[in-house]
Formats: sequence, structure tokens, C-alpha cells
Amino acid sequence: MFVGITNTPRDYAWGSAGAISELLGRSSSGRAEAELWLGAHAGSPSVIADPSQVGGFGTLAEWIAHEPQAALGAELAASTAVSGGVRLPFLLKVLAAATPLSLQAHPSSARAAAAFELENAAGIPLDAPDRNYRDPFHKPELIFALSDTFDALCGFRTIAEIHRILAELRALDIASPDPQAAALDALENRLVGSAGLHDVVEWLLRDGRGGDSGEVSWLVERVVALAEFAAYLTEGGAIVSYARELETVRTLAAAYPGDPGIVISLLLNRVALKRGEALYLPSGNIHAYLSGLGIELMAASDNVLRGGLTPKHIDVDELLDVLDFSPIPVPYLGPTEDSVAGVSVFRPGIPDFELVHIQADATDAGSSAGDGPVPMRQVTLGGPGIALCTSGGFLVAGAASSVVLKRGDSVYITPEEGTLTFAGVGEVFLATTGT
Repeated sequence: MFVGITNTPRDYAWGSAGAISELLGRSSSGRAEAELWLGAHAGSPSVIADPSQVGGFGTLAEWIAHEPQAALGAELAASTAVSGGVRLPFLLKVLAAATPLSLQAHPSSARAAAAFELENAAGIPLDAPDRNYRDPFHKPELIFALSDTFDALCGFRTIAEIHRILAELRALDIASPDPQAAALDALENRLVGSAGLHDVVEWLLRDGRGGDSGEVSWLVERVVALAEFAAYLTEGGAIVSYARELETVRTLAAAYPGDPGIVISLLLNRVALKRGEALYLPSGNIHAYLSGLGIELMAASDNVLRGGLTPKHIDVDELLDVLDFSPIPVPYLGPTEDSVAGVSVFRPGIPDFELVHIQADATDAGSSAGDGPVPMRQVTLGGPGIALCTSGGFLVAGAASSVVLKRGDSVYITPEEGTLTFAGVGEVFLATTGT
């Protein structure tokens, strides 16, 4: 069964005005458009376009709750009932960031389940601003860039690379009108040994947010001043190493003045995805989206542990326990080996989700004039799915029924449709469970 679904973009302050509406060919709301949610998450469940198609239920969440076997299929309905309640395990989003989001990380399944029960036992309300765990689930996620570039911070750099950045800051400090080497000493003296990254992050967050913040405040102020000095030198024709990282410092300082996350950004990989590239951010990975338009696919959870660049609650102890401090390269996620022309599958290796990118041009049909056979792509569902068309149009046929998708349309697909054939020209994103 193909069930038409829709939703209204969430207007978080960091959203880009009109970007999601423009992508989907809709009239702009005139407000910030940050995230369009397509799924059954209670925070913003998708609205069913024709409730009579599913027995009168108005949202996808209501239908799944009342008729899980019909909506999810018997296998997924049974497995999710055992693991914490019948649910669609993934959430598909269109995300449009005009300004940086908070630094954050997400817990593992085991930690989320245990900590959720502990907070329940402590009587902390689910909507309390100082609560960490809103549900017992993990929240790994991937982001696929739709804009020409999508900028992000993700995962810790190597200690050696961080020292090279500090060496550049020291060179700028020496060249500046008012050198203040001691501000950088406070950071570098802590960045030693196997626990160096842990110790620096703990110091920055604990002392920089309500503790003895003199050293941290001075360091943040000095790093920002040196980043501004680097911009001045660049305008004069000088070549500055790590110019992109220092530009990020200036951007973050404008959005979150004085926040210790400004310095933490220098400890992290800085990446500019090109359109069509993707990142996978597993449990424990510290990250922040900086700007751009993308398709985000995640496990359906609200568990976010923040680590800076936010006025919201930060539980330093819990964050430090959840973070993976192992230095890693940029966590790109490429298409799998079983991807074929026009169908790219992004499979992170977890049961919650995978993303399929389907694209077809008129010339793919075998005629440069576009008047030949209609291009066709095939995808086999791993379970239920959600498809979103971002350009063009397709006839989508499954084992039991079919539907026409055009730009801006989205549908929920029940698993009995099996192998789907997409006939048409344009672009579609399909989220389904992992295989």
C-alpha cells in the first residue's frame, strides 16, 4: 500500500527561510524552515493525506499504534514490540541550516535503555529541560548533501593535527600586535597523554560553563581574536594555514559569543560535503551541522547530549561518558557495492535504516532528445519505506499497487509492496529499514 503523507517544516531559529519549500516546489511559509519530518515520531508525526485509506487515522503514528501489522508488517511489528514498543525505527528529514546547530552526540542502544529507566526511576519528567533521555533508543544518523556544499564538524582529529593547528595559532599570536602565548599554553598543557582529548573537553565545558571560567574565557577570546587577525592577514594577501577552521571559529563566535564550543571546533574534523556525498554519525560521535541543505536519516529517537554552541542544558558527566574520543578521519559513507547506475544505496550496517538515492535523466532512456523509453529503476524494500520526490516525477509500482510521485510528494510504503519499480525522470529519496 502507498499512503500519501505530508508535514509542515519545523521553524527552529537556525533554519533557512524558504529553503525546504523551494526544494519541494511549495509556497514559502515566510518563516525559518529548519526540518521537515517524515515518519511516525511523536515530536512531529506525518499527516496522512487521505485518512479513509487507513481506517480514518489522521497521522502515521496513530495508524502504526493501532494497526501495527498492517502498517509495519508482521515481522517489524513483532520485533519492535519486544525492543521497547511498536514503532517505525527510522525518521527521514529534510534539513536546512542557515546557522550552526549545537555540538552534540547520541548514546548507544544499551546506554539509552539503561539511562532512560534511571531517569524514570528518579522521577524526572520526560519534558524536563535537564532530562537527557526522552526514550530508550539510540540515534545514529546520516546526512546526504543536497546543496552544492554542506558544512559540518564531525569526530575528533588526531592529537598531531590539533598540535599543528595550535602551532598556526601560536604563529599568529607572535605576529599579532599583542601576543598572549599563555592563553594557548592553558590548552596545550592539557592536551597530553592518552586522555588528552577527554581532559581538554572536560575542562572547556566544566570551567567554561559556570565554573572557574577565567582561563577558558581568556582562551576563547584569544582564539577568536587570532581568527579575526588571520582574516585581516588573508585580505592582505597572506597565506594562512587552516583558514577554513579559523573561518569556522569566526562563524561560531558570531552565533555563540564566548561559548567554549568555539575552541572545541578546532579539535574536530571540519568537512564540506559536495552534493551527493554523505556522512554517517554513529553513537558517540560528536558533531555539529554548520550550514547547508540535506537529507537526514536517523533512528527515531530524541536522545541528544549537547556539548556546546547552545544555551540549552549540558550534562558534562553524561556527555563525557558517551563520547568516543578516538581520533577518526571524516566519516564519509559511500554507496554500497550493490548500487547500480541511477540507484545509490547508503547502508551504514544497522537494522534501523538505509537510504536509497534514485536519479534518472531523460537521456537515460536511450534518447538524447528524451523521447525514448521511460527510464526505470528498481529497489527492493527491506521493510516499510518512505519515499520523497525532490524533482521530476515517477510512476512507482510495487507488488500490490502503484502511485504517481511528483516533486514535493511523499508516501509511506508498506512492506508487502516488495520490489519497487520507479519509472520516470527526476530524483527520489527512499528510506527503509536496514538489511
